[in-house]
Amino acid sequence: MIIESVLIRNFRLLKDLKLDLENDLSLLLGKNNSGKTSILSALDKFINQSENKKISSDDFNISYKEEIRKLIESPNELTEKDYNDNIHGIILRLVVSYTDEDDFENISKLMMDLDPDNNYLILGYDYSLHFNDYKLFRSDFKTFKIEEKRKLDESIKKEKGKLKNERKLYKQKGFDIFFKLYQDKYFHHRKKSIAYDYKNKVLFEDQFIDLDNNSTKVNLKNVINFKYISARRNVTNKEADKTLSSQTSQIYERSEKNEEDSKSIEEFKETLSETDETLTNVYASLFGRIVKKVERFGGIKKGESVIKIISSLERRELLKGNTTVIYEHDESSSLPEFYNGLGYMNLISMIFEIEILLQEFKRSKDEKPADINLLFIEEPEAHTHPQMQYVFITNIKSLLEEGIVKNGCVDKKLQYVISTHSSHIVSNCKDFNSIKYLKKENQNSIKSKNLKDLENEYSEAGQEQNFRFLKQYLTLNRSELFFADKAIFIEGDTERILLPAMMKKIDLEESLLENELELLSQNISIVEVGNYANIFERFINFIGVKSLIVTDLDSVKKDFIRNDKGEIKKTSKGNDRQADFSCRVIEGQKTTNPTLNFFFPGLHFSELLSKSEEEKRFLKDSNWINSKDGFLQIAFQIKDVKNYCPRSFEDAFFNIDENITFIKNNRSKFNGLKNMALFYDATKDAYDLGEKCIESKGSFALDILLNSDEDYSEWKIPAYIKQGLLWLRKE
Repeated sequence: MIIESVLIRNFRLLKDLKLDLENDLSLLLGKNNSGKTSILSALDKFINQSENKKISSDDFNISYKEEIRKLIESPNELTEKDYNDNIHGIILRLVVSYTDEDDFENISKLMMDLDPDNNYLILGYDYSLHFNDYKLFRSDFKTFKIEEKRKLDESIKKEKGKLKNERKLYKQKGFDIFFKLYQDKYFHHRKKSIAYDYKNKVLFEDQFIDLDNNSTKVNLKNVINFKYISARRNVTNKEADKTLSSQTSQIYERSEKNEEDSKSIEEFKETLSETDETLTNVYASLFGRIVKKVERFGGIKKGESVIKIISSLERRELLKGNTTVIYEHDESSSLPEFYNGLGYMNLISMIFEIEILLQEFKRSKDEKPADINLLFIEEPEAHTHPQMQYVFITNIKSLLEEGIVKNGCVDKKLQYVISTHSSHIVSNCKDFNSIKYLKKENQNSIKSKNLKDLENEYSEAGQEQNFRFLKQYLTLNRSELFFADKAIFIEGDTERILLPAMMKKIDLEESLLENELELLSQNISIVEVGNYANIFERFINFIGVKSLIVTDLDSVKKDFIRNDKGEIKKTSKGNDRQADFSCRVIEGQKTTNPTLNFFFPGLHFSELLSKSEEEKRFLKDSNWINSKDGFLQIAFQIKDVKNYCPRSFEDAFFNIDENITFIKNNRSKFNGLKNMALFYDATKDAYDLGEKCIESKGSFALDILLNSDEDYSEWKIPAYIKQGLLWLRKE
C-alpha cells in the first residue's frame, strides 16, 4: 500500500499542488521558498493533528485569503446549495493505491465501491468553513466592523478641537486582523474517504465517508503513519552537548516498546537487577548513619520511621545520563563525540534519528505497524561537505529499502521523501526519475514537476538519445541548474573563463535599473554546452528559469574542395567536389550552428542577421514562439563598431579598437596568440585575426584576465554578449 500522489490546496504557497510520490525514494528539489517545507508542514499538521500543530491564519494561501474576504464581505449571502458547490478551506488529499496482497483490515470500511479493478483509496483532510460557520462568520464580522466604526467615531469626538498633528485617532481594524484573531472559530478539521473515478483520475468531492462520525470506527493512525526529520537539528560540537549520547536512550526506549532485540534487552535487565543488589548492600553502609538518625525520631509506635535505601536503576534514565558516544582516534585511544566536526555529528545524529523513527514506525509490541508509512527527511546536507552528502544519498536507500519489518506482522513498505538544496545529492542520486522539481509559478502558487514527464517529452519527440545525454550531463556536471534562478548556456572555454569577469565589468560600468541586482549577486548558473544548447531546450522549459544562450553565427559558404596547389578536386566520376567552408558573415550563405537552426528554422541567412534583440526572445507554448516577454534569449554576433558583423567571439573581440590596443600593450604576455605581427597589418581585419592568430582559445581567455586590472577597464565586451547580460540582469 503506497501513496501515489499528494494534493494540497490553499496552504501557504501551495495554491493547488499535485506531488507524485515514488514507491520508495522521492527527491524533492527547488530553489529557496519553493514550498518544500510547506509540504512537510501540511502533512504534519493534517496527519498528526494536535494542539501544538494547529493551522494558523498565516497558513492560508494569500490569494485564497482574499477569496475568503470577498466571500465574507460580499453584500449577497450565498444559499446553502450554491455555497456547497465548492469546498471552502485548506485541503489535503492522499491518493493511495493497494494490491490484493495488502491487509484490508483497516481500509475495508474506507472503500467507496466494490469494483475489483478500483484499487484506489482517497484519504481527505479538510480544514474548512462549513455553511453555518460561513453565515456566523459574516454576521460576526459585520458586528466587528460596526464596533470598529464606533471606536473611530468616539476617538474623533474625543480629539475634536486639537491641532491636526496632535490628534491620536483610533486605527480601525479590518478583515486581516479579524481573520487572524478568530479564524479557528469558524474553520474546523474534517477527515473523510472520498469517491474516485480511477479510470479518469477524478475525485468526487461530494461523495464521501465521514471519518469523524463515530459509527465508522476507523482509526486513521492505523492506516497512515507520518514522521519527519527536520532541517533544524539540535546538533552542536560544544563540549556540554551530548546529543548523540542522549539519542541512545531513545533508541533503547523504542526498541523496548516493541521488544525488538529481546535477548539483548533481557540481558540488560538482568545485569541491572544484579547491580541493584550489589548497590543496595553498599548503600546500607553508605547511608547507615542517616538511616539511624531518622529512626531516632520514632513515630506513634516503634519501627514506624525505619527506612531503607535501596538501588532502583531505571533503564532509560541510566542510558540517558550515562551513555557516551565516542569515536576511535586510533587503536589505542578514543575521543568524545563533541570532538567530531559538526558535519560528522549531524550525519551520525541523522542515522540515529532514522533508527529511532524506524522503531516508532513498528509501534508497541501489541500494535501492528500502520498500512502506510511515510518518512520526510528535510535537507540532510546541513553542515556536511560534498563527500558526506555523497555518502548519505548513496547509502540511504539500502538503509531504508527493507521497510518496516516486525515479527508476527506483515512487512510494510516505507516511502520516504528527501528535500534538498544540494547539487551533490542530486548528481549522486542513482534514480534520476525520483526527482520532483518544485517551481514557483507566481507569488502565490507552486507547481510540482516529475522528471519522468520530461523523459516522456523527449521520447515522444523521438529524442531519447538527447535525454540520455542530458541526464548524464546533469548528473556529472551541472545539477546546480535545478537550484539556479537564472542560467547562461555557453559554447566553450573562452566564454566560461571570461563570463564572470564580463558580469563584474557590467556591474561596475552599467547603472542598475529599479529593482535590479548586480549580476554577480544573483544565483546564475553558467553551463558549457558547445553549440548544442538546442538539446537542453526542453529542460530549460521544464525548470522555467530565465535563460540566456550565448552562441556563434558560424557562417559558411559553399565552395570547391581544393588540393594543396589550389586545384579543384573532382570525384571519381569527374564531378567537382563542393563543401561548406567557414567565411566572413558578409559572404555567408547559411549557418551550421544547430542551436540557431533549431530556434530559427528555415530562415534565410540574411533574415537571421536582421533579427532584433526582441525577435531573439522566446517562450514555450506547444513550440518555442517569439515573445518580447519570453524567458529565453538567444545572443549571437550583431553589427557592432565599424558596421561589421563578426562570426565568432574572437572575431567580435578583435573588431574593437580598444581591445587591439590592449593586446598590443601586453604583446609579450599573450601566450594564447600567435602571428602577432598580423595585429600591426592594416590589411587584416578581425576575421583574419580570429582565424590566424589564436593559438589556444582557453589560453587566450586567461591572457585577457591575467593582463587586466581589477575592474577590467582596458578592454570592451562584444556588443551581443553585453546586450544579453543586461537583459539577464533584469528581474
